Amino acid sequence: MTTAATGAAASDEPAAAPHTEGFTVRRATAEDLPEIVAMLADDPLGATRESPDDPAPYREAFARIDADPNQHLVVAERDGRTVGTLQLTVIPGLSRRGASRALIEAVRIHADARGSGLGTQLITWAIDEAGRQGCALVQLTSDATRVEAHRFYERLGFEASHLGFKKPLT
Repeated sequence: MTTAATGAAASDEPAAAPHTEGFTVRRATAEDLPEIVAMLADDPLGATRESPDDPAPYREAFARIDADPNQHLVVAERDGRTVGTLQLTVIPGLSRRGASRALIEAVRIHADARGSGLGTQLITWAIDEAGRQGCALVQLTSDATRVEAHRFYERLGFEASHLGFKKPLT
């Protein structure tokens, strides 16, 4: 459901981006999965870890995401076409005096929309939505090889403040 952006109290429904620059943000539906997965697979890293020809794991994951009120999987649409996506997760916590934080994940812009400013606007929407959800900070990770993405996030005010670690379980 698309809703208007306001300064209202936190809600589990994400606010819609203003209808500026010809795009809107809305909560993703199961029907959006083919376009989302195609964007996830459309880069050197995604090409090695995504399987667009097997929709079953994506449908199962979508059901879990959609059922969790702290998960906000959204798509950006322009002229009725999906041109971007991201997942915003609200994480309740004890640190920082019980503050919630937001985690931005799986940011993708369709290849033919890159460089159009859509990425900046989508991240700005996520930051605004995190504030609307009552978060004290917003964080994200970016693969160490994505140097251009690092510059992009730094231009938007993010600081490389931590060193991240991952351990594959499968």
